[in-house]
Amino acid sequence: MSDDTTTTGPDLPPDRLAIHPRSEWFDADKLQRGVGIRFKGVVRTNVEEYCISEGWVRVQAGKTMDRHGNPLTLKLNGPVEAWYEDLGDNPPVAKA
Repeated sequence: MSDDTTTTGPDLPPDRLAIHPRSEWFDADKLQRGVGIRFKGVVRTNVEEYCISEGWVRVQAGKTMDRHGNPLTLKLNGPVEAWYEDLGDNPPVAKA
């Protein structure tokens, strides 16, 4: 039986995911499916990394770059929900 608080399964995104290839949490196959993120009740399209169980997202801090040319990010805390966008209008949502 499925539970709304589940964070694993074939139709649910992983608990943690990043868009940068150098990150240990990067997974190109999962990102290709398209992952939707809702943070504090608002759908966000600028998320660099998220963790559902710890309740945070990383977003880019303007156009500022670090000394290696990577964007500086801010870690925002709050409830995070994630879903695969390729599953249509009513996909199962992973949340804590």
